Amino acid sequence: MTVAAHRWMMTAPNAPMLREHFEATPAAGEVVVKVAGCGVCHTDLGYFYDGVRTNHALPLALGHEISGHVVAASPGTESWMGRAVIVPAVMPCGECGPCTRGRSAICRAQKMPGNDIQGGFASHIVVPAKGLCPVDEARLAQAGLQLADVSVVADAVTTPYQAVLRAGIAPGSLAVVIGVGGVGGYCAQIAAAHGAKVVAIDVDNEKLAAMKPYGVGLTLNSRELDGKGLKTAISEFAKSQGLPTTEWNIFECSGTRPGQLTAYGLLVHGATLSVVGFTMDKVEVRLSNLMAFDARAIGNWGCPPELYPATLELVLAGKVQVKPFVEQHPLDSINTVFEDVHHRKIKKRVVLTPSA
Repeated sequence: MTVAAHRWMMTAPNAPMLREHFEATPAAGEVVVKVAGCGVCHTDLGYFYDGVRTNHALPLALGHEISGHVVAASPGTESWMGRAVIVPAVMPCGECGPCTRGRSAICRAQKMPGNDIQGGFASHIVVPAKGLCPVDEARLAQAGLQLADVSVVADAVTTPYQAVLRAGIAPGSLAVVIGVGGVGGYCAQIAAAHGAKVVAIDVDNEKLAAMKPYGVGLTLNSRELDGKGLKTAISEFAKSQGLPTTEWNIFECSGTRPGQLTAYGLLVHGATLSVVGFTMDKVEVRLSNLMAFDARAIGNWGCPPELYPATLELVLAGKVQVKPFVEQHPLDSINTVFEDVHHRKIKKRVVLTPSA
């Protein structure tokens, strides 16, 4: 089955995206998803403004935070027809050596919409059926959410979910989240949902204040405190909560050079540094600190599709709030929205919704 569709194509960095009509046809093992919403991620801005190279040659439709309904299916995938789904931001092949060894994040045959294949800033997208995350629309409605709202689960929520699991967060843990806009805000909520006491660090007092009702015990502005001041404040908070001043879990979610330097400067004995945000900027650090503190640093690329249902369950159960941190805009306003997000005129995570 072929579906008449359209998408917004990036033709070159900083050039206006152009609307293109195409026919969406699923090949073997694929389905066509009618997009309900697609989130605008920091990674998309990196491709568009910073010259980060996409694996697929331009022109390319960006967008990898996608939710929608399956409207066409190839033979053998018909069971997905009509179902509401979230499309994983990174879809591993499931068959290669890394995949079979439990390292699907480094699968060299993985497909990322808006990077390896055409993305979700479109009316429809063709994707592999394998790994799709089903969404219970009745529970979605009970939670006061629209299908478009949970598009951000595909990256902004699942990526920090994996980071929290890999760091080993549990009751009695101290989690320090640097950068609480977007991904970092969800990281703070997920860490709290796993029983951690959470410290949020940002340069924006408005963002810090917005996180206070969602499991954050202490907020610190890194423009108001130097590295030593931040470390002292966190140590005092840990003591007040009956937690050790060692073994901190530090999540760098800002994707900025200052944020990464702040994160590295907060290493303590036995610390775990989880790098979640991305920047093209370089930082200079003393790697021997990892040795001296017997600490570890972990990179986090996407999230395995098998972890999506558990992540979505946190959202549907109300343990992670999405609605207060997203706002919907029409897909046809994509060029204006990109500019506004890039210049920080929009504080929330934008979800672009195609017209009917």
